[in-house]
Amino acid sequence: MKKITAFIITFLALQFIYAQQVEFTAEVSKNQLGANERLRIEFTMNRNGDNFTPPNFQGFTVVMGPSQSISNSWINGVRTFSQSYIYILQPTSKGKHTIGAATVDIEGRTYRTKPIEITVTGEVQNPSIDKNSNDIARESFFLLAEVSKPNPYLNEAVTVIYKLYVGNQIALNSLEWLTTPKYPNFWSQDLKMQQYEIGDCNYQGKPYRCITVKKVVLYPQKTGVLTLEPLTMDAVLSVPTGQRDFFGRPYYEEVSRRVTSGNRTLNVKELPQEGKPDSFGGAVGDFSFNVTTNKLTLKANESLQLKVEVSGSGNLKLFDLPKPIFPSSLEVYAPEQKDDISTTLQGMNGRVEHTYTIVPEYKGKYPVAGLTFSYFNPVTQKYVTVKTDDLLIDVTEGPAADSNTTANSDTSATQTDNSFAPAQTNAQLQPIGKRSFFGSAGYYLWSLLPLLIIPIVLLWWRAQQRRAGDIEGNKVRVANRLAKKYLGEAKRKLGDKGTFYEALERALHNYLKAKLKIETAEMSKDKITELLLNQKANEATVTQFMALLANCEMARYSQHHTDASMEKDFSEAVQVISALDKQVKNK
Repeated sequence: MKKITAFIITFLALQFIYAQQVEFTAEVSKNQLGANERLRIEFTMNRNGDNFTPPNFQGFTVVMGPSQSISNSWINGVRTFSQSYIYILQPTSKGKHTIGAATVDIEGRTYRTKPIEITVTGEVQNPSIDKNSNDIARESFFLLAEVSKPNPYLNEAVTVIYKLYVGNQIALNSLEWLTTPKYPNFWSQDLKMQQYEIGDCNYQGKPYRCITVKKVVLYPQKTGVLTLEPLTMDAVLSVPTGQRDFFGRPYYEEVSRRVTSGNRTLNVKELPQEGKPDSFGGAVGDFSFNVTTNKLTLKANESLQLKVEVSGSGNLKLFDLPKPIFPSSLEVYAPEQKDDISTTLQGMNGRVEHTYTIVPEYKGKYPVAGLTFSYFNPVTQKYVTVKTDDLLIDVTEGPAADSNTTANSDTSATQTDNSFAPAQTNAQLQPIGKRSFFGSAGYYLWSLLPLLIIPIVLLWWRAQQRRAGDIEGNKVRVANRLAKKYLGEAKRKLGDKGTFYEALERALHNYLKAKLKIETAEMSKDKITELLLNQKANEATVTQFMALLANCEMARYSQHHTDASMEKDFSEAVQVISALDKQVKNK
């Protein structure tokens, strides 16, 4: 019995030691190749590493890479992990070359691969380019952000179009949005798309199918180098393997591919100082400017309308219209503001108008000075100034203004000089010996007030410190607030499918973060289901919640969801969250 026990202990110890062994290796597809061939090299580690540093690949050019592959699984209670960095190399010269060691830090130690000798011969007749399905997917599927003006002026319209390029030899099976760019230094307007726009296009001389997934118009509000955040998407592709079946049909393999538009930068120029008029208020574009009235002759207590209007193309929502100056004796109401603006790929187009209602009280003639409007035209790179004519409002009938009221006077300007005013005989005098505040009952009450406030402040401060130190609790509270915020946003966006389902999905995710105390990166379907069931959630409710979450992901890109569907999904979300709240109690 003792021998068996010792054998078991030894076996388990060996298993533990084996499981702890770190491996970091480099493998090449071939050790000898022609000068017109490619070499595939893969660096693999069995533990999660940091600071991976490839060799300098002297004698080779990196054609593609690094591409990263991660595998993580549990088999019979034993974790199997694999992380790889893959490069495709093109030799630059013939002869013998040495690929040096790559390094990586794992659990505080630095590991190195063994150098590899490669022989490069002359060009071969039928070169092998060593492409696998991942290589094909990488070459044939990518996302670009196309910017209309990389060097715009401040407040000049810039169009950004996000396009997926799909090679003709692969098929796109599914598509999922991961991140949507934010534009903190821009005024932005998304151009609504009923569905993705698909067409044929060319890139670097090769044919592709192009899928336009997003269009946005930006107006930079800051000068200098500004960065556009990337758009990131996950896709599942069908990629040919190069093999064929008995009937000659190609075999396809499903490949997951994450693509990003990358960070794009704009160099935003200052508006020129030379020739800038004093009346310039930030308008950039090509505009017309008009001031009109429905009449200029009227009677007292009748009304007239004066309209100030700017029309054309440019940053119509981002500047103020000039304001007319009226004689003080005219009664003028706050202007009615109207706009008719549409946003296209060229930017904002339309008009903005302010209509003033004026009601004179007295007979007379009232001049209104003309207005000046200036704008910068980025096409001509010049300032333009438009000045309207002076107006004269003629009130033909009505009471005459008295001597203190004229069409152009301000009653506030007529003040009486009281330097020689007669002495007042009814002055309200106070005795000199009035009792002082010092030493009174009120004085002592105010003196004791800080002693009462200090303990209250200390208790409040300690409560805040405890709350600030509760990192996990703060995360939960933030997630809870975000869940309520996005659920409310989803309700407001009913009818706008894309925005509605995005807000609803965020609400569900943040609810899970608050309820289960997990991060978004941990939200796999199996993990969520397991945690909810472990916390005594009803199985039917969990199934309903997961189905709703999956529906949000698909609905944003589906053309079959109506307003009724959105109403139903929103009601179901409220219902299922309410049910889970009752079933799952936070510890």
